[in-house]
Amino acid sequence: MIPANVWLIFLLALKLPVPAAIIGELFFLAVYIWWAHGGGPPKRLQSVRADYFRKRRLSAQQWAWGLVAAISFAVTVHSAITLLFRFVPYPAAAFRQGYDLSYIPTRQLQYLACIVSALSAGVCEEIGFRGYMQRPIEERHGALLGILVSSVLFTLLHLTKGWVLPGMVPIVFGAGVLLGALARAAGTLWFGILGHWIMDIGLFLFWWTQVAGTFGQRPIGETGIDRAFIWEADIFCAALLVVLAAITRLLKMRDEGPSSAVPRMGATV
Repeated sequence: MIPANVWLIFLLALKLPVPAAIIGELFFLAVYIWWAHGGGPPKRLQSVRADYFRKRRLSAQQWAWGLVAAISFAVTVHSAITLLFRFVPYPAAAFRQGYDLSYIPTRQLQYLACIVSALSAGVCEEIGFRGYMQRPIEERHGALLGILVSSVLFTLLHLTKGWVLPGMVPIVFGAGVLLGALARAAGTLWFGILGHWIMDIGLFLFWWTQVAGTFGQRPIGETGIDRAFIWEADIFCAALLVVLAAITRLLKMRDEGPSSAVPRMGATV
């Protein structure tokens, strides 16, 4: 949680101009990834940190399937939110709570602030939940418990937000499960970080700050099952099937290929 709030310290506590805050945050995230990836002190724990980060070499085919998984994950989450608000009215005021960007002078800087905010959340939450939390539980108690624990705590962390209505809870939990399964199947955090970043860019720009527009569709209780709803349901189903297929393929490639994970210090290679 400390790394996840450094961005807010730059903006709110230090009151840096947005361009300076962005430069500071990008530098911080680069150092944070380097350290969590196994760099820097203490040297005796470098291999442990590399293991928790899921540091490993990936083939071109794994990168291809990982990118498919990341993009389809983000589409799945956004289409699920869209479907939710075709059943119940979209509470725009609740979603905007805590995301006022009026102090940022231009629309371009607001876009940049949202993109960097999304990157900060994606990096810090994936390293924290799917890396340093889930990985040790997997080693001791198996993948299923590791994914469930990290997903439950990921959901609980977000219950403090004004936008977490009852209908959003299963979406947040489902996102955590998919990200946990992706980290386990791919053996790396990079695809989860990318998917989380893409997802959060849309969340910040559209659903939360509404800088990129406001959701204006009405629930099907008012409009009936229209063509837009059918398309939205089809996109959700297709994206979910694609991300599940990509995760399955990544798991199969990880099991078939030679292990390229970085061994822990003292481990027998």
